[in-house]
Amino acid sequence: MSENNSSKRFMTVKQVAEYLQLNEKKIYALATEEKIPATKVTGKWMFPRELVDRWMLESAHGGVFTDRLVIAGSEDPLLYRTLLRLSNNMKSHALVSYTGTGTRLGLELLSAQKVNASCLNWGGFDESQQRHPALLQNYKQHQQWVLVRAFKRERGFMIHPERKPADCSAESLLRSELKWGIRQDGSGTLHFLNELLTQYNMKIKDLSSTVKVFSNRETAALIVSGQVDAATGTRSVATEFGLAFVEIGWEALDFAVRRDVYFRKIFQTFLEHLRSPVILKQARQLGGYNFSESGKLIWGGEH
Repeated sequence: MSENNSSKRFMTVKQVAEYLQLNEKKIYALATEEKIPATKVTGKWMFPRELVDRWMLESAHGGVFTDRLVIAGSEDPLLYRTLLRLSNNMKSHALVSYTGTGTRLGLELLSAQKVNASCLNWGGFDESQQRHPALLQNYKQHQQWVLVRAFKRERGFMIHPERKPADCSAESLLRSELKWGIRQDGSGTLHFLNELLTQYNMKIKDLSSTVKVFSNRETAALIVSGQVDAATGTRSVATEFGLAFVEIGWEALDFAVRRDVYFRKIFQTFLEHLRSPVILKQARQLGGYNFSESGKLIWGGEH
C-alpha cells in the first residue's frame, strides 16, 4: 500500500486499486454498482479516501456504521414514538432516523443501500404472508434481506367528524361528495384504496374530488383544517388527530431489513423498545394495534 495514496483525500481508480490491492477492473465494477463510495467528476471516477476507509471497516466486520439505524418506508405514529425514545436513549452514540416515504420508495432506498431497513404494508393482513415476500422479490438486493413483523394495525377511513355521513358503508363513502386525500404512487395506503375501489368497479377518477398528499399525518392535518374531508388511513392516526374512523380491516406492518443489520445490537434494541411497556401503553391509547406477532421473523430471503 502506497504511503502517498493513503494520505490523499481523493483517489483515482488506479490509486484506489493500489490502496485496496485490487485490480482496476474490479474498482470500476464496484463504482458502477454503487458498492464503493465514489463520485464522477468531469467523467472521471474519484474516491474519497475517508469514506473508502469507512466502507472497508463496514465490509470487514460491521465497524463504524453499526452506530446508526436509518429507516424509511411506511409511516406509523407508534414507530415515530419508539424511534424518538431510542434516539433519546442513544443520545450522541448513534444516529436514529425515520422517513415516511411510502412502501415502494422505501424498498428502492433499501435496495440502493441508502437505508438500513424499510417498513411496508401491501394489502390485507390475511394475504401479507404471501404478498410481502413477493413484493420484496422484485428488488435485486432481496436475498440479503429478512422480513420482520412490527405489528398488525387497523385500517379504514379517516373522516372529519362534521362531514361524516349517516351511511358509512365503504361504497357509500366512496360514491359520496366528499373531498378525498390521495396518497402518492407506491404507497401501501394508495394500494389499499385502489383495491377497495376495484371492488365497486371504481377508479380514483370516479371520486368526487381529490387532493394529493404524501403521508397519513399530512392527510389527517388537512382533514382537521377542512381542506380535505376524508382519506384512507389507520385508526391510530385518526385517534391522534381527533378524527372519526370507519374500520375496513387489518393489515400487517413489517420491516424489510438487511441481514447484517437485523443482528446488530441497535436494531435488536429498537425491537425491544417497540415491545416495551411504555410503547404498548401508547398503543392501547391510540387503538387499532395488535402486537401478538411483533418481532417475529416472517421471511428469511430463501428461495
